[in-house]
Amino acid sequence: MQKTNIKDDKKIWLGLILIFIGILFLLNSFDFFNFSISRIIFSWPFFFLIIGVFIVVKTNRKLFGGILSGIGVIFLVPKIFPNIDYNSTIILAIILISLGLYIVFKRKDKERIEIELQKDYIDDVAIFGGCEKVISSDNFRGGSITAVFGGSEINLGNCSLAEGTNVIDVLCIFGGTTIVVPRDWNVIINVTPIFGCFSNKMYKSPDISINPNKSLIITGLVIFGGGEIKRLKYDI
Repeated sequence: MQKTNIKDDKKIWLGLILIFIGILFLLNSFDFFNFSISRIIFSWPFFFLIIGVFIVVKTNRKLFGGILSGIGVIFLVPKIFPNIDYNSTIILAIILISLGLYIVFKRKDKERIEIELQKDYIDDVAIFGGCEKVISSDNFRGGSITAVFGGSEINLGNCSLAEGTNVIDVLCIFGGTTIVVPRDWNVIINVTPIFGCFSNKMYKSPDISINPNKSLIITGLVIFGGGEIKRLKYDI
């Protein structure tokens, strides 16, 4: 039942995107607006808008997705209304304000996570770089992993999974991540790839008993990137 809901969810969002593009074509054919469809769809602001919407819907990074969508909408306006134009000063101001908002609110969110979640959660960010981490926790509850033009390898071999459902939210944009989990964990993958891939390399051993009362859900978004999850070959 859960797999069916996941597939239906993806189809709904694909349908909504097709409807939005279809509306643009319809408005263009009726000369409602004086713009070129290809000039809009094949542009970086439209890319930012679509990616931002997916990030808002499919991940916990609502602020990051909202900023990307907002930037996309702002810079789509001159493409839809040719009489409106932005000079270089306005463009620089928008970029600086967006970057400042993200840094300020991201910092506050990180401080809250450090206080509330402490070592039982992971909050890993790799931007234009890479890292390898071995996490230790007796009550691991999930967290978030971000890779933008970078990569990471997260080894959870020293962790014990908390009771109930735990979630790791993944966001990879032109980057990737590898997550290594203990052999007895019950892992469910619900990652949406867009021009990317998230591989399941969890080879189950018949002599390992998996506890159904503890589960880890890998969710999130992979855009022009990749990722994989695999089990430990040997216990640490």
